[in-house]
Amino acid sequence: MLKKSSIKNINKKNKTEKQDVKPDLAKSPTGIQGIDEITFGGLPKGRTALVCGGPGCGKTLFAMEFLVRGATVFHEPGIFVTFEETPEELTSNFASLGFDLNKLSAQKKISFDHIHIERTEIEVTGEYDLEGLFVRLGYLIDSIGAKRIVLDTLESLFAHLPNERILRAELRRLFRWLKKKGVTAIITAERGEGTLTRHGLEEYVSDCVVLLEHVVSEQTATRRLRVVKYRGSLHGTNEYPFLIDSNGISVLPITSVELKHEATEERISTGIDRLDIMFGGKGYYVGSSILVSGTAGTGKTSIASHFADSVCKNGQKCLYLAFEESEKQIIRNMDSIGLNLGQWVKKGLLKFHATRPTIYGLEMHLLSIYNLIHEFNPNAVVIDPISNLVITGNAKDVRSMLTRLIDFLKTRRITALLTNLTRPGGTEETEIGVSSIADTWLLLRNLEIGGERNRTLYVLKSRGMGHSNQVREFLITDKGVKLQDVYIGKGQVFTGTARVIQEAKDREEALAREQEIERKQRELERKRQFLELQIAALRLQYEADAEEIDTVVAQEKTRENILTQDRRKLSEMRRSDTTSGLAKKNGGKKRNER
Repeated sequence: MLKKSSIKNINKKNKTEKQDVKPDLAKSPTGIQGIDEITFGGLPKGRTALVCGGPGCGKTLFAMEFLVRGATVFHEPGIFVTFEETPEELTSNFASLGFDLNKLSAQKKISFDHIHIERTEIEVTGEYDLEGLFVRLGYLIDSIGAKRIVLDTLESLFAHLPNERILRAELRRLFRWLKKKGVTAIITAERGEGTLTRHGLEEYVSDCVVLLEHVVSEQTATRRLRVVKYRGSLHGTNEYPFLIDSNGISVLPITSVELKHEATEERISTGIDRLDIMFGGKGYYVGSSILVSGTAGTGKTSIASHFADSVCKNGQKCLYLAFEESEKQIIRNMDSIGLNLGQWVKKGLLKFHATRPTIYGLEMHLLSIYNLIHEFNPNAVVIDPISNLVITGNAKDVRSMLTRLIDFLKTRRITALLTNLTRPGGTEETEIGVSSIADTWLLLRNLEIGGERNRTLYVLKSRGMGHSNQVREFLITDKGVKLQDVYIGKGQVFTGTARVIQEAKDREEALAREQEIERKQRELERKRQFLELQIAALRLQYEADAEEIDTVVAQEKTRENILTQDRRKLSEMRRSDTTSGLAKKNGGKKRNER
């Protein structure tokens, strides 16, 4: 069992831990693309945010979209108090963005109030009191149960108040009153010289300050947004480009796309069989980014078109963004190498978007690509070439734009193939510096040998897979891109005519060696036949000698037999004489005995 002192220590520790937990600041999502990501959830709920900037930067649009999205998406009614434009003017101006303000007003989702303040009123009374404004705003808020409110613009309310002390006091009163009502407020203000606002006071009493700018650089206009401060909350501190189009404001921050995309083992074909083999026989990873770089005329568009054709053959969609050639020109050119891209356009699997880079700034290009992807929902995107985008901005801005685009595509598992034009004799690094964020990098080169130029390719890198390290020659034929076999002779790789000549020389040398072998084989055969003839002659000679010897031996035997017989006969003849003599001798003895 625990002692009372131990229980007290535990309770004390738990209280301390509870005190250390910092509650999250309540926020009102704006519904504006990118803003909620930069602010990590939206504007401070029940507090006042200041949106400031120069003319034409989008302050009123920002505030209006905050109300419209709140009413239509988050079911929070809002009030728009204008000190300059009338409700009729606002309704007409925002109709082009698809905001039906009359409908929202009729549904009591948004209420408009135009307060016109005359300068003479301030001069005559000599005092400035916001009690009347508070009563008016309180009635509007209660009438529709508003959760959001916009005051556009603050200068009209305090434009002719000379006393800074009174101005600061009235601003604090206004902000405290809005906070007491529990509404999330946006107050717009014009930017001053060297200050965020004309009075230089509003930014200090606001809980959140958003600065909008409209900058023109090298004849290209760009709108930028920065969250200057945000009490009680972390937020993105960078300066982010934003766009205004038919859908409202779109902020595309780099930090809005975190590196949390999925990685798959699924592959997608390059469209060229022998190129697939260089990637292990399977092609690129699905959802990866592929960079195809090379000088002019190396075949970048042909490689890209093969990939697009392969995607469509699998029944998937491909979006082709062209910055140099028109749709019909690309279809015609690829038809000459056996790729019928037109059929996929008719079937709705291939969509071209061909524009000059100078038609938009980088951010508008990025937004248009986002919109095309949302509308077409492709499985693959081809951008040909990315190097042309440098015309609309410096290399750093282009890299930033492409980084955001590639990250966006990865989150949607869209395979991206980018072509890039490099300078002759340049280094392997791209001018934009985008090679480091590409997953696969194909380098195409023209080799000048023997007075001719031949196309070659090799894989510089391909993350997550084994790949060929060979330099491969390829031909662009009427049947598409054809990779040639690697031909190595005398310690070097031969391409083009040099390859043909070397192959002929090697064939000639091989034929000469073959003929020499055949000659030696024939000579050896003749020697064999000659030796066999010699052996046959010796065998005949041997047989003749043997026969002669046999004859001599037979004759000797015959003569020996004859001699033997003669001797026997002679012997017999001699024995015969002795026997008869003995017989006569013996016969005489017998007769004497008688």
